[in-house]
Amino acid sequence: MRYLPNSDQERRQMLQACGLSSLEDLFAHLPPEVRLARPLALPPGKSEYEILDYFRSRGEECANGYASFLGAGAYRHYRPVLVDVVASRGEFLTAYTPYQSEISQGILTSIFEFQTMICQLTGMEAANASMYCGSTATAEAALMAARITGRSRILAARSLHPEYRQVLATMLRNLEMPIEEIAYDPASGQTDLEDLDQKLDERTAAVILQSPSFFGIVEELDRAADLTHRKGALLIHVFTEAVALGLLEPAREADIVAGELQSFATPPSFGGPYAGVIATKEKHVRQMPGRLVGETKDVQGNRAYCLTLSTREQHIRREKATSNICTNQALVALMATVFMTVYGKQGLRELARQNLSKAHYLASRVPPRFSGPFFNEFVAAPRGRSPEQINQELLARKIIGGLPLRPYYPELDGSMLLCATEMNRRAEMDTLAEVFGQ
Repeated sequence: MRYLPNSDQERRQMLQACGLSSLEDLFAHLPPEVRLARPLALPPGKSEYEILDYFRSRGEECANGYASFLGAGAYRHYRPVLVDVVASRGEFLTAYTPYQSEISQGILTSIFEFQTMICQLTGMEAANASMYCGSTATAEAALMAARITGRSRILAARSLHPEYRQVLATMLRNLEMPIEEIAYDPASGQTDLEDLDQKLDERTAAVILQSPSFFGIVEELDRAADLTHRKGALLIHVFTEAVALGLLEPAREADIVAGELQSFATPPSFGGPYAGVIATKEKHVRQMPGRLVGETKDVQGNRAYCLTLSTREQHIRREKATSNICTNQALVALMATVFMTVYGKQGLRELARQNLSKAHYLASRVPPRFSGPFFNEFVAAPRGRSPEQINQELLARKIIGGLPLRPYYPELDGSMLLCATEMNRRAEMDTLAEVFGQ
């Protein structure tokens, strides 16, 4: 019944309860000039069949039936059927924020399991379940580092996702927190650690490195951590491709991990929804934004869950809140939890291996521009034609190509970012290589 409009009889009953005789009486207190005297400019209602047909058509616009080699922060992975079976249940699907949280034991249980799995993946000791997306989580991690260190200067790798850098700049612009870029090595694509060492000083609160980077390159986080910690700053490890965590060694040397979980069962659908996450060492947990669910016992001695830490404005005074933008993405986090549960430790590792193998097969046919180690995406430079021309030819063969890098990295004009996941077949990669080689 929740999707059905009120009947005429129900409307009359509500008006009668308000002491009114018509719907117009309900708005009689408004001045005539602010009232709309015509029907809304909306098309007529559609039948259920027409609605389904409409959304199928929109789905085809989302590259249904096309192979895709487009990554750059939004990745195409297989979604187990069980994800929607669980996430579509009414008790989860309709939940936003459990303000009377202890009543919502099922939701708290799923959040607790989510936090546990994220800690296992990232090598951290505590994780939250209340970030909007990876870009805002990165900015929140920078603010968190500033609170911990009492410093204000941020160093961010140029190979950090360009949109993450834009969000970071927007959030810190009016907080007197300067941001400086760390260069990348033009040969390997890895962050230039000599440049990092030169720019580090006693004012630096945090160093932000993405690994795998926007170029798909795996960074030397252990060396970066040593340099960062010598100056008393914190290292923030950012990830956009969560599947990489199934194979790469957890960044235990980092102080804060911020990332995006879209890869875990959320399809790239018109740009969302996404779900960010922040994980950290236990000693920093009170400066972590969002919500933290803990395990306890009820009065009868049974296992129970409760909000152990809630630093949002909705829960505490504004001046004590660590953030005013962190929101609840419990449904998307639940999808990620089911995804991780279905795959398990060995399954996630095998999934990551498949991504690695597919990307390296493609790289054997389309040589990468950088020499550094990469996971499932890399930068390539077609010869004699622009990335846009390559993509047009690929579209004619029902293949979505890579991302041209010129708008984000002018120095990489003529290059494009290619991604291969377990969803790509060898024949598709061979076709892409053929178009590149023409």
